[in-house]
Amino acid sequence: MTINIGNLLARRAHVNAKMEALYDVAADRRYTYAELNAETNRAAQLLVRAGVKKGDRVGLLLMNSAEYLTSFFATAKLGAVIVPLNWRLVADELEFILKDSGTTALVFGAEFAATVSDLQSRGAKTDVRSWLYVGDSTNKPEYALDYVTESAKEQPIEPAVTASGDDLLYIMYTSGTTGLPKGVMHSHNTQYWALSTMCTTADLGQGDRYINPMPMFHVGALTPALGTIFIGGTHVLMRAFDPVKVWELIDSERINNGLLVPAMLQFMLLVHDPAKHKHEHVRWLLTGAAPVPVPLIEAYYAIGIEISQVYGLTETCGPACVTSPSDALLKAGSTGKSFLMTDVKVVRPDGTECAPNESGEVLVRGGHIMLGYWNRPDATADSLKDGWLHTGDGAIMDEEGYVYIQDRIKDMIISGGENVYPAEIENVIMSLPGVTETAVIGIPSQKWGESPLAIVVKKDPDLTEDAVLKHCEGKLARFKQPVAVRFIDVIPRNPSGKALKKDLRVQFKDVVGP
Repeated sequence: MTINIGNLLARRAHVNAKMEALYDVAADRRYTYAELNAETNRAAQLLVRAGVKKGDRVGLLLMNSAEYLTSFFATAKLGAVIVPLNWRLVADELEFILKDSGTTALVFGAEFAATVSDLQSRGAKTDVRSWLYVGDSTNKPEYALDYVTESAKEQPIEPAVTASGDDLLYIMYTSGTTGLPKGVMHSHNTQYWALSTMCTTADLGQGDRYINPMPMFHVGALTPALGTIFIGGTHVLMRAFDPVKVWELIDSERINNGLLVPAMLQFMLLVHDPAKHKHEHVRWLLTGAAPVPVPLIEAYYAIGIEISQVYGLTETCGPACVTSPSDALLKAGSTGKSFLMTDVKVVRPDGTECAPNESGEVLVRGGHIMLGYWNRPDATADSLKDGWLHTGDGAIMDEEGYVYIQDRIKDMIISGGENVYPAEIENVIMSLPGVTETAVIGIPSQKWGESPLAIVVKKDPDLTEDAVLKHCEGKLARFKQPVAVRFIDVIPRNPSGKALKKDLRVQFKDVVGP
Protein backbone atom coordinates (compact mmCIF):
# COMPACT_ATOMS: atom_id res chain seq x y z
CA MET A 1 0.00 0.00 0.00
CA THR A 2 1.29 3.45 -0.87
CA ILE A 3 1.37 5.98 1.97
CA ASN A 4 0.11 9.47 1.19
CA ILE A 5 -0.54 11.62 4.27
CA GLY A 6 -3.29 13.56 2.52
CA ASN A 7 -5.02 10.29 1.68
CA LEU A 8 -4.92 9.42 5.39
CA LEU A 9 -7.73 11.95 5.90
CA ALA A 10 -9.77 10.36 3.10
CA ARG A 11 -9.32 6.93 4.64
CA ARG A 12 -10.42 8.14 8.07
CA ALA A 13 -13.43 9.86 6.47
CA HIS A 14 -14.36 6.54 4.89
CA VAL A 15 -14.07 4.63 8.18
CA ASN A 16 -15.51 7.27 10.55
CA ALA A 17 -17.48 9.65 8.33
CA LYS A 18 -19.75 11.05 11.06
CA MET A 19 -17.16 11.27 13.84
CA GLU A 20 -16.16 14.80 14.89
CA ALA A 21 -12.73 15.47 13.38
CA LEU A 22 -12.16 19.14 14.17
CA TYR A 23 -13.47 21.94 16.31
CA ASP A 24 -12.13 25.26 15.04
CA VAL A 25 -12.53 27.24 18.26
CA ALA A 26 -12.08 30.77 16.87
CA ALA A 27 -14.55 30.19 14.04
CA ASP A 28 -16.82 28.17 16.36
CA ARG A 29 -17.24 25.59 13.63
CA ARG A 30 -17.25 21.80 13.92
CA TYR A 31 -16.39 19.34 11.15
CA THR A 32 -17.05 15.64 10.85
CA TYR A 33 -14.38 13.64 9.04
CA ALA A 34 -16.58 13.54 5.95
CA GLU A 35 -17.02 17.32 6.01
CA LEU A 36 -13.33 18.04 6.59
CA ASN A 37 -12.36 15.74 3.75
CA ALA A 38 -14.88 17.34 1.40
CA GLU A 39 -13.56 20.83 2.24
CA THR A 40 -10.04 19.55 1.61
CA ASN A 41 -10.98 18.17 -1.80
CA ARG A 42 -12.54 21.50 -2.81
CA ALA A 43 -9.33 23.23 -1.72
CA ALA A 44 -7.31 20.77 -3.80
CA GLN A 45 -9.33 21.62 -6.90
CA LEU A 46 -8.74 25.33 -6.24
CA LEU A 47 -5.00 24.77 -5.93
CA VAL A 48 -5.05 22.94 -9.26
CA ARG A 49 -6.89 25.91 -10.77
CA ALA A 50 -4.14 28.15 -9.30
CA GLY A 51 -1.55 26.11 -11.18
CA VAL A 52 -0.25 23.84 -8.40
CA LYS A 53 1.03 20.48 -9.56
CA LYS A 54 3.02 17.57 -8.14
CA GLY A 55 6.33 18.69 -6.62
CA ASP A 56 5.44 22.38 -6.45
CA ARG A 57 6.03 24.10 -3.12
CA VAL A 58 3.02 25.70 -1.42
CA GLY A 59 3.65 28.10 1.47
CA LEU A 60 1.18 28.36 4.37
CA LEU A 61 1.20 31.68 6.24
CA LEU A 62 -1.88 31.12 8.37
CA MET A 63 -2.97 31.21 11.97
CA ASN A 64 -4.35 27.95 13.34
CA SER A 65 -7.65 27.33 11.56
CA ALA A 66 -9.64 24.83 9.56
CA GLU A 67 -8.15 26.45 6.44
CA TYR A 68 -4.67 25.57 7.65
CA LEU A 69 -5.63 21.91 7.78
CA THR A 70 -7.57 21.84 4.52
CA SER A 71 -4.74 23.56 2.62
CA PHE A 72 -2.18 21.23 4.22
CA PHE A 73 -4.07 18.07 3.30
CA ALA A 74 -5.05 19.40 -0.13
CA THR A 75 -1.42 20.10 -0.97
CA ALA A 76 -0.41 16.64 0.26
CA LYS A 77 -3.12 14.94 -1.79
CA LEU A 78 -1.90 16.69 -4.94
CA GLY A 79 1.66 15.51 -4.34
CA ALA A 80 2.85 19.08 -3.89
CA VAL A 81 5.12 20.08 -1.00
CA ILE A 82 3.98 22.14 1.99
CA VAL A 83 6.20 24.92 3.33
CA PRO A 84 4.82 25.89 6.78
CA LEU A 85 5.77 29.50 7.51
CA ASN A 86 6.36 30.97 10.95
CA TRP A 87 4.01 33.98 11.01
CA ARG A 88 6.22 35.67 13.62
CA LEU A 89 8.92 36.28 11.04
CA VAL A 90 9.40 39.64 9.34
CA ALA A 91 9.21 40.12 5.56
CA ASP A 92 12.97 39.80 4.97
CA GLU A 93 13.06 36.48 6.80
CA LEU A 94 10.04 35.17 4.89
CA GLU A 95 11.54 36.30 1.60
CA PHE A 96 14.61 34.14 2.20
CA ILE A 97 12.52 31.04 2.99
CA LEU A 98 10.18 31.54 0.03
CA LYS A 99 13.08 31.98 -2.38
CA ASP A 100 15.23 29.21 -0.90
CA SER A 101 12.36 26.70 -1.06
CA GLY A 102 11.20 27.81 -4.50
CA THR A 103 7.67 28.30 -3.23
CA THR A 104 5.33 29.12 -6.14
CA ALA A 105 1.97 29.41 -4.33
CA LEU A 106 1.23 31.09 -1.01
CA VAL A 107 -1.91 30.66 1.11
CA PHE A 108 -2.04 33.53 3.59
CA GLY A 109 -4.35 34.91 6.24
CA ALA A 110 -5.81 38.40 6.42
CA GLU A 111 -3.62 39.19 9.44
CA PHE A 112 -0.56 39.03 7.21
CA ALA A 113 -1.92 40.94 4.20
CA ALA A 114 0.44 43.89 4.71
CA THR A 115 3.51 41.66 4.95
CA VAL A 116 2.41 39.60 1.94
CA SER A 117 1.72 42.73 -0.12
CA ASP A 118 5.29 43.81 0.67
CA LEU A 119 6.56 40.40 -0.50
CA GLN A 120 4.36 40.49 -3.61
CA SER A 121 5.79 43.87 -4.55
CA ARG A 122 9.33 42.47 -4.48
CA GLY A 123 8.74 40.60 -7.74
CA ALA A 124 11.49 38.12 -8.60
CA LYS A 125 12.88 38.16 -5.06
CA THR A 126 10.46 35.25 -4.54
CA ASP A 127 9.15 32.67 -7.01
CA VAL A 128 5.52 32.98 -5.85
CA ARG A 129 3.10 33.19 -8.78
CA SER A 130 -0.20 32.33 -7.08
CA TRP A 131 -1.50 34.13 -3.99
CA LEU A 132 -4.51 32.73 -2.10
CA TYR A 133 -6.14 34.91 0.55
CA VAL A 134 -8.03 33.61 3.61
CA GLY A 135 -10.24 36.24 5.26
CA ASP A 136 -12.97 38.81 4.75
CA SER A 137 -13.60 39.03 0.99
CA THR A 138 -14.08 42.79 1.14
CA ASN A 139 -10.42 43.20 2.14
CA LYS A 140 -8.93 40.77 -0.37
CA PRO A 141 -5.90 42.15 -2.23
CA GLU A 142 -6.56 42.44 -5.96
CA TYR A 143 -3.65 40.16 -6.86
CA ALA A 144 -4.98 37.24 -4.78
CA LEU A 145 -7.63 34.52 -5.14
CA ASP A 146 -10.23 34.28 -2.39
CA TYR A 147 -9.49 30.87 -0.86
CA VAL A 148 -12.81 30.37 0.97
CA THR A 149 -15.16 31.77 -1.69
CA GLU A 150 -13.43 30.17 -4.64
CA SER A 151 -12.91 26.74 -3.07
CA ALA A 152 -16.64 26.65 -2.21
CA LYS A 153 -17.34 26.74 -5.97
CA GLU A 154 -15.34 23.56 -6.57
CA GLN A 155 -16.60 19.98 -6.46
CA PRO A 156 -15.31 17.75 -3.62
CA ILE A 157 -13.67 15.32 -6.03
CA GLU A 158 -11.03 13.07 -4.47
CA PRO A 159 -7.69 13.76 -6.25
CA ALA A 160 -5.77 10.81 -7.65
CA VAL A 161 -2.83 9.85 -5.42
CA THR A 162 0.34 10.77 -7.32
CA ALA A 163 2.86 11.07 -4.47
CA SER A 164 3.77 8.65 -1.70
CA GLY A 165 6.61 7.03 0.17
CA ASP A 166 9.82 9.02 -0.08
CA ASP A 167 8.21 11.84 -2.07
CA LEU A 168 8.48 15.12 -0.18
CA LEU A 169 5.56 16.07 2.07
CA TYR A 170 6.86 19.28 3.62
CA ILE A 171 9.91 21.47 4.12
CA MET A 172 9.91 23.00 7.60
CA TYR A 173 12.48 25.70 8.21
CA THR A 174 14.47 25.83 11.41
CA SER A 175 17.05 28.48 12.27
CA GLY A 176 20.59 27.44 11.46
CA THR A 177 23.71 27.80 13.57
CA THR A 178 25.26 29.84 10.75
CA GLY A 179 22.41 32.34 10.95
CA LEU A 180 20.49 31.15 7.87
CA PRO A 181 17.39 28.95 8.27
CA LYS A 182 17.63 25.37 7.03
CA GLY A 183 14.74 23.55 5.39
CA VAL A 184 14.11 20.19 7.05
CA MET A 185 12.73 17.74 4.49
CA HIS A 186 10.11 15.20 5.53
CA SER A 187 8.42 12.70 3.27
CA HIS A 188 5.10 10.91 3.43
CA ASN A 189 7.00 7.93 4.87
CA THR A 190 8.89 9.84 7.56
CA GLN A 191 5.65 11.50 8.70
CA TYR A 192 3.87 8.13 8.74
CA TRP A 193 6.59 6.60 10.91
CA ALA A 194 6.46 9.60 13.27
CA LEU A 195 2.73 9.01 13.70
CA SER A 196 3.28 5.29 14.19
CA THR A 197 5.96 5.61 16.86
CA MET A 198 4.03 8.39 18.63
CA CYS A 199 0.65 6.68 18.68
CA THR A 200 2.03 3.28 19.72
CA THR A 201 3.99 4.80 22.62
CA ALA A 202 1.71 7.48 24.05
CA ASP A 203 -1.61 6.79 25.78
CA LEU A 204 -3.75 7.77 22.79
CA GLY A 205 -6.95 6.12 21.67
CA GLN A 206 -9.85 6.43 19.25
CA GLY A 207 -12.29 9.05 20.44
CA ASP A 208 -9.70 11.04 22.40
CA ARG A 209 -10.19 14.79 22.36
CA TYR A 210 -6.88 16.62 21.90
CA ILE A 211 -6.42 20.34 22.57
CA ASN A 212 -3.91 22.23 20.43
CA PRO A 213 -2.99 25.85 21.26
CA MET A 214 0.45 25.53 19.59
CA PRO A 215 1.12 27.17 16.19
CA MET A 216 0.82 24.66 13.39
CA PHE A 217 4.04 25.80 11.72
CA HIS A 218 5.82 23.86 14.53
CA VAL A 219 6.33 20.11 14.28
CA GLY A 220 5.28 19.87 17.94
CA ALA A 221 1.79 21.00 16.91
CA LEU A 222 1.65 19.51 13.42
CA THR A 223 2.53 15.88 14.16
CA PRO A 224 0.04 15.52 17.06
CA ALA A 225 -2.63 17.21 14.92
CA LEU A 226 -2.07 14.58 12.24
CA GLY A 227 -2.02 12.00 15.02
CA THR A 228 -5.64 12.74 15.92
CA ILE A 229 -6.58 11.64 12.40
CA PHE A 230 -4.26 8.64 12.59
CA ILE A 231 -6.05 7.32 15.71
CA GLY A 232 -9.53 8.66 14.95
CA GLY A 233 -9.81 11.42 17.55
CA THR A 234 -11.08 14.98 17.71
CA HIS A 235 -8.73 17.92 17.25
CA VAL A 236 -9.76 20.98 19.30
CA LEU A 237 -7.77 23.69 17.54
CA MET A 238 -7.20 27.10 19.11
CA ARG A 239 -6.28 30.05 16.91
CA ALA A 240 -3.74 31.18 19.50
CA PHE A 241 -2.84 30.44 23.10
CA ASP A 242 -5.03 31.98 25.81
CA PRO A 243 -4.46 30.46 29.29
CA VAL A 244 -7.98 31.14 30.57
CA LYS A 245 -9.55 29.84 27.37
CA VAL A 246 -7.49 26.65 27.57
CA TRP A 247 -8.93 25.89 31.01
CA GLU A 248 -12.45 26.64 29.79
CA LEU A 249 -12.05 24.35 26.78
CA ILE A 250 -10.53 21.57 28.86
CA ASP A 251 -13.82 21.52 30.77
CA SER A 252 -16.41 22.27 28.09
CA GLU A 253 -14.81 20.09 25.37
CA ARG A 254 -14.03 17.18 27.71
CA ILE A 255 -10.35 17.29 26.76
CA ASN A 256 -8.32 14.10 27.32
CA ASN A 257 -4.83 15.26 26.34
CA GLY A 258 -2.73 17.91 24.63
CA LEU A 259 0.76 19.39 24.32
CA LEU A 260 1.80 22.77 25.71
CA VAL A 261 5.30 24.20 26.14
CA PRO A 262 6.41 24.91 29.75
CA ALA A 263 5.81 28.66 29.40
CA MET A 264 2.18 27.96 28.50
CA LEU A 265 1.75 25.69 31.51
CA GLN A 266 3.25 28.39 33.73
CA PHE A 267 0.77 30.98 32.43
CA MET A 268 -2.10 28.53 32.99
CA LEU A 269 -1.11 28.02 36.62
CA LEU A 270 -1.21 31.78 37.19
CA VAL A 271 -4.87 31.98 36.15
CA HIS A 272 -6.08 28.62 37.43
CA ASP A 273 -9.25 28.85 39.52
CA PRO A 274 -10.16 25.49 41.12
CA ALA A 275 -13.75 26.64 41.58
CA LYS A 276 -14.23 27.30 37.86
CA HIS A 277 -11.67 25.22 35.97
CA LYS A 278 -12.63 21.55 35.93
CA HIS A 279 -10.47 18.93 34.25
CA GLU A 280 -12.02 15.57 35.11
CA HIS A 281 -11.55 14.14 31.60
CA VAL A 282 -7.82 14.94 31.30
CA ARG A 283 -5.61 11.83 31.42
CA TRP A 284 -2.35 13.67 30.75
CA LEU A 285 -0.77 16.76 29.24
CA LEU A 286 2.52 16.66 27.40
CA THR A 287 5.20 19.32 27.59
CA GLY A 288 8.55 19.89 25.91
CA ALA A 289 10.48 22.18 23.52
CA ALA A 290 12.25 23.70 26.55
CA PRO A 291 13.65 22.58 29.91
CA VAL A 292 10.78 21.54 32.20
CA PRO A 293 11.14 22.67 35.83
CA VAL A 294 10.38 19.93 38.33
CA PRO A 295 8.25 22.33 40.46
CA LEU A 296 6.00 22.80 37.41
CA ILE A 297 5.36 19.07 37.15
CA GLU A 298 4.73 18.93 40.91
CA ALA A 299 2.29 21.87 40.77
CA TYR A 300 0.16 20.10 38.17
CA TYR A 301 0.23 16.86 40.11
CA ALA A 302 -1.05 18.83 43.09
CA ILE A 303 -4.18 19.79 41.14
CA GLY A 304 -4.62 16.29 39.73
CA ILE A 305 -3.10 16.55 36.23
CA GLU A 306 -0.29 14.26 35.12
CA ILE A 307 2.43 15.90 33.05
CA SER A 308 4.66 13.92 30.68
CA GLN A 309 7.85 15.34 29.22
CA VAL A 310 8.78 14.88 25.57
CA TYR A 311 12.01 15.48 23.67
CA GLY A 312 12.16 15.80 19.94
CA LEU A 313 13.30 17.88 17.02
CA THR A 314 12.03 19.14 13.69
CA GLU A 315 14.58 16.75 12.17
CA THR A 316 12.88 13.77 13.89
CA CYS A 317 9.40 14.86 12.74
CA GLY A 318 8.72 15.30 16.47
CA PRO A 319 9.38 12.11 18.44
CA ALA A 320 12.63 11.11 20.16
CA CYS A 321 12.06 10.49 23.90
CA VAL A 322 9.07 10.68 26.23
CA THR A 323 8.28 10.01 29.88
CA SER A 324 5.20 8.11 30.92
CA PRO A 325 3.00 9.99 33.41
CA SER A 326 3.99 7.54 36.17
CA ASP A 327 7.68 8.31 35.60
CA ALA A 328 7.33 12.08 35.43
CA LEU A 329 7.96 12.59 39.15
CA LEU A 330 9.96 9.42 39.78
CA LYS A 331 12.44 10.45 37.08
CA ALA A 332 12.06 14.21 37.51
CA GLY A 333 14.31 16.11 35.15
CA SER A 334 14.43 13.26 32.64
CA THR A 335 12.94 13.47 29.18
CA GLY A 336 12.25 9.75 29.36
CA LYS A 337 13.05 6.80 27.14
CA SER A 338 12.96 6.50 23.37
CA PHE A 339 9.61 6.07 21.62
CA LEU A 340 8.62 2.51 20.72
CA MET A 341 9.95 2.49 17.16
CA THR A 342 12.79 4.93 17.77
CA ASP A 343 16.40 4.29 18.79
CA VAL A 344 18.28 6.78 20.98
CA LYS A 345 21.86 6.61 22.24
CA VAL A 346 24.41 8.96 23.82
CA VAL A 347 27.90 8.93 22.31
CA ARG A 348 31.36 10.31 22.86
CA PRO A 349 33.04 12.58 20.26
CA ASP A 350 34.67 9.47 18.70
CA GLY A 351 31.25 7.88 18.18
CA THR A 352 31.55 5.21 20.85
CA GLU A 353 28.60 4.78 23.16
CA CYS A 354 28.80 6.47 26.56
CA ALA A 355 28.65 4.53 29.79
CA PRO A 356 25.59 5.12 32.00
CA ASN A 357 25.56 8.69 33.41
CA GLU A 358 28.45 9.75 31.15
CA SER A 359 27.89 12.97 29.19
CA GLY A 360 27.79 12.84 25.43
CA GLU A 361 25.77 13.79 22.33
CA VAL A 362 22.27 12.48 21.68
CA LEU A 363 21.82 10.47 18.49
CA VAL A 364 18.42 9.37 17.17
CA ARG A 365 17.49 6.74 14.58
CA GLY A 366 14.14 5.69 13.12
CA GLY A 367 11.92 5.72 10.07
CA HIS A 368 10.81 9.23 11.01
CA ILE A 369 14.20 10.92 10.66
CA MET A 370 14.35 13.69 8.04
CA LEU A 371 15.56 13.03 4.52
CA GLY A 372 17.99 15.91 4.93
CA TYR A 373 18.20 19.69 4.61
CA TRP A 374 16.82 21.28 1.45
CA ASN A 375 19.68 22.35 -0.85
CA ARG A 376 22.18 21.83 2.01
CA PRO A 377 24.13 18.62 1.30
CA ASP A 378 27.01 19.65 3.57
CA ALA A 379 24.71 20.31 6.53
CA THR A 380 22.91 17.03 5.80
CA ALA A 381 26.20 15.12 5.80
CA ASP A 382 27.15 16.71 9.12
CA SER A 383 23.85 15.69 10.76
CA LEU A 384 23.06 12.29 9.22
CA LYS A 385 25.72 9.61 9.60
CA ASP A 386 25.20 5.85 9.20
CA GLY A 387 21.45 6.26 9.67
CA TRP A 388 21.76 8.27 12.90
CA LEU A 389 20.75 11.88 13.39
CA HIS A 390 23.38 13.81 15.36
CA THR A 391 21.23 16.22 17.36
CA GLY A 392 23.93 18.48 18.79
CA ASP A 393 22.28 18.10 22.20
CA GLY A 394 24.33 17.01 25.19
CA ALA A 395 22.85 14.50 27.64
CA ILE A 396 23.39 11.52 29.90
CA MET A 397 21.49 8.24 29.87
CA ASP A 398 21.06 6.37 33.14
CA GLU A 399 21.25 2.61 33.72
CA GLU A 400 17.55 2.19 32.89
CA GLY A 401 17.69 4.08 29.60
CA TYR A 402 16.24 7.39 30.80
CA VAL A 403 17.73 10.41 29.02
CA TYR A 404 18.59 13.66 30.80
CA ILE A 405 19.28 16.60 28.47
CA GLN A 406 22.14 18.66 29.92
CA ASP A 407 23.06 21.30 27.42
CA ARG A 408 22.59 22.31 23.81
CA ILE A 409 25.89 21.76 22.14
CA LYS A 410 24.88 24.14 19.37
CA ASP A 411 24.10 26.94 21.87
CA MET A 412 20.47 27.16 20.82
CA ILE A 413 18.18 29.30 22.99
CA ILE A 414 14.56 28.20 23.51
CA SER A 415 12.31 31.16 24.25
CA GLY A 416 8.64 30.39 24.86
CA GLY A 417 9.02 27.16 22.89
CA GLU A 418 10.61 28.91 19.90
CA ASN A 419 14.10 27.92 18.75
CA VAL A 420 16.46 30.91 18.67
CA TYR A 421 19.97 30.49 17.32
CA PRO A 422 22.48 33.07 18.58
CA ALA A 423 24.30 33.32 15.25
CA GLU A 424 21.24 34.85 13.59
CA ILE A 425 21.06 37.61 16.20
CA GLU A 426 24.83 38.09 16.15
CA ASN A 427 24.74 38.67 12.39
CA VAL A 428 22.21 41.47 12.84
CA ILE A 429 24.13 43.14 15.70
CA MET A 430 27.39 42.97 13.75
CA SER A 431 25.78 45.07 11.01
CA LEU A 432 25.70 47.99 13.46
CA PRO A 433 28.74 50.20 12.71
CA GLY A 434 29.53 50.84 16.39
CA VAL A 435 30.09 47.13 17.18
CA THR A 436 33.43 45.31 17.08
CA GLU A 437 32.23 41.86 18.05
CA THR A 438 29.32 40.20 19.80
CA ALA A 439 28.14 36.95 21.32
CA VAL A 440 24.57 36.05 22.26
CA ILE A 441 23.67 33.66 25.08
CA GLY A 442 20.46 32.57 26.76
CA ILE A 443 19.51 33.89 30.19
CA PRO A 444 16.73 32.68 32.49
CA SER A 445 13.31 34.26 32.00
CA GLN A 446 10.37 33.66 34.32
CA LYS A 447 8.00 34.43 31.47
CA TRP A 448 9.61 32.69 28.50
CA GLY A 449 11.99 30.14 30.01
CA GLU A 450 14.96 31.71 28.27
CA SER A 451 15.65 35.03 26.55
CA PRO A 452 18.59 36.23 24.43
CA LEU A 453 21.28 38.42 26.04
CA ALA A 454 23.63 40.28 23.70
CA ILE A 455 27.22 40.70 24.87
CA VAL A 456 28.91 43.40 22.83
CA VAL A 457 32.40 44.83 22.40
CA LYS A 458 32.13 48.49 21.39
CA LYS A 459 33.85 50.15 18.47
CA ASP A 460 32.03 53.42 19.17
CA PRO A 461 32.52 54.39 22.84
CA ASP A 462 29.17 56.23 22.78
CA LEU A 463 27.21 53.11 21.76
CA THR A 464 24.33 52.45 24.18
CA GLU A 465 22.21 49.44 25.08
CA ASP A 466 19.15 51.20 23.69
CA ALA A 467 20.88 51.75 20.33
CA VAL A 468 21.70 48.06 20.00
CA LEU A 469 18.16 46.99 20.89
CA LYS A 470 16.60 49.48 18.47
CA HIS A 471 18.93 48.27 15.71
CA CYS A 472 17.48 44.77 16.08
CA GLU A 473 13.87 45.92 15.83
CA GLY A 474 12.29 45.05 12.48
CA LYS A 475 15.25 42.88 11.47
CA LEU A 476 14.32 39.93 13.64
CA ALA A 477 11.08 38.37 14.83
CA ARG A 478 10.15 39.68 18.27
CA PHE A 479 10.90 36.38 20.03
CA LYS A 480 14.46 36.52 18.67
CA GLN A 481 15.19 40.03 19.84
CA PRO A 482 17.68 40.39 22.71
CA VAL A 483 16.07 41.59 25.94
CA ALA A 484 19.27 43.17 27.28
CA VAL A 485 22.80 44.14 26.29
CA ARG A 486 26.01 43.95 28.31
CA PHE A 487 29.27 45.55 27.20
CA ILE A 488 32.69 43.99 27.79
CA ASP A 489 36.24 44.70 26.60
CA VAL A 490 36.86 41.36 24.91
CA ILE A 491 34.88 38.21 24.19
CA PRO A 492 36.74 35.11 25.43
CA ARG A 493 37.54 32.69 22.63
CA ASN A 494 39.26 29.32 22.24
CA PRO A 495 42.35 28.85 20.03
CA SER A 496 40.18 28.29 16.95
CA GLY A 497 38.41 31.61 17.54
CA LYS A 498 35.07 30.26 18.77
CA ALA A 499 33.43 32.31 21.51
CA LEU A 500 33.56 30.56 24.89
CA LYS A 501 29.87 30.92 25.64
CA LYS A 502 30.12 28.62 28.63
CA ASP A 503 32.45 31.19 30.23
CA LEU A 504 30.08 34.01 29.29
CA ARG A 505 27.14 32.20 30.89
CA VAL A 506 29.15 32.02 34.11
CA GLN A 507 30.21 35.66 33.89
CA PHE A 508 26.64 36.88 33.35
CA LYS A 509 24.86 34.29 35.50
CA ASP A 510 23.15 37.01 37.54
CA VAL A 511 21.44 38.60 34.53
CA VAL A 512 17.78 37.59 34.36
CA GLY A 513 15.28 38.34 31.62
CA PRO A 514 11.66 39.44 31.97
